[in-house]
Amino acid sequence: MACTLNRDDPLGGLPPKHCLNGGYKPVFTNRLQLEEALSFCKTTLENNLKENVNLVRVSAPLFVTRASGFNDNLNGVERPATFEPRDFPGTHLEVPFSLAKWKRWALHYYGVEAGKGIVTDFRGLRCDDDVDFTHSLYVDQFDWEKHINAADRNIDYLKTTVKAIYKALYDTEQAVCKKYGIDAYLPEELTFATSDDMIKEHPTATPKERENILCEKHKAVFFIGIGGMKPDGQLRHDGRAPDYDDWITERPDGGHGLNGDLLVWNPILKQSFEISSMGIRVNPEVLLKQLDLCGVNERKEFVWHKMLLDGTLPQTIGGGIGQSRTCQYLLRACHIGEVQHGWYNPKEVELLKKDGIQLLGLGEFDADPSAKSS
Repeated sequence: MACTLNRDDPLGGLPPKHCLNGGYKPVFTNRLQLEEALSFCKTTLENNLKENVNLVRVSAPLFVTRASGFNDNLNGVERPATFEPRDFPGTHLEVPFSLAKWKRWALHYYGVEAGKGIVTDFRGLRCDDDVDFTHSLYVDQFDWEKHINAADRNIDYLKTTVKAIYKALYDTEQAVCKKYGIDAYLPEELTFATSDDMIKEHPTATPKERENILCEKHKAVFFIGIGGMKPDGQLRHDGRAPDYDDWITERPDGGHGLNGDLLVWNPILKQSFEISSMGIRVNPEVLLKQLDLCGVNERKEFVWHKMLLDGTLPQTIGGGIGQSRTCQYLLRACHIGEVQHGWYNPKEVELLKKDGIQLLGLGEFDADPSAKSS
């Protein structure tokens, strides 16, 4: 999802103005009932994903070694949360941003055959992420990965998988809305669009504006082609690391990239809203090209990259589906802190409290209640 946070505004992380000053009423005011609804949303979505995409739930690590190269590099500039075990100084462990690389190794580790995949209940930290009404330092997502054949590395296979993911989301919304008396909003059919075409049609629009144009019109869109540069040297739409999604392979339509974002129109926030990022993963040839384009050829010496280049790791498609982000959408919350325990700008928290918008747990405090008085 294209960033909209204005870092020059000290209150830039607040929900849109129309949600403030009494313009928004939460679906749940009882916190325990809210927690029950969150559990229902997540359980229902996970079960639908497993059935639709042929996935098996597996456990996942909370940290990986830096030297392994298993951590996801996101846009390639974010700092990971790191620590050294007390008795092993010099050993650097990192809390993953996501399991994009680990999942591919896990398919090899568990011996998963082509046509089948895995899904994890991933929890991580993103120290450099935006902290606003849709982003948090804490990330929880259904990280999934599926073993495919080399012949499946094409746009048709991507679209077929995306439709299965969207059907899981659509069916989950139907179940949630029926159970809690919420109006359903998602269309039954998903619209596909490409970043290349949208740039041609709206050359002066920002990435977020292009997303808004698409989602307001179609309500649910898979936006194909994330990562890489335009001819002018600017990002085509948004950044992607060079070693998980394939964002350079040419498609039959003349565009590039076998990946994309699943976006919906959020009726509460009145803007586009990212639910998931996914794509067909790099093969050895594409990995080498994308590492070179990004000037990070030294990654070829990492354990994970060597395993991919020597053919140990399988060809895959995969992605992440934000759990809290999806719950925020399904339960019509205007701030992600309403459905997730996190930390947010204390000044914004105070304003939200005055407006009757309750954040979960310690996120509701405008100061750290455990901090010592100065």
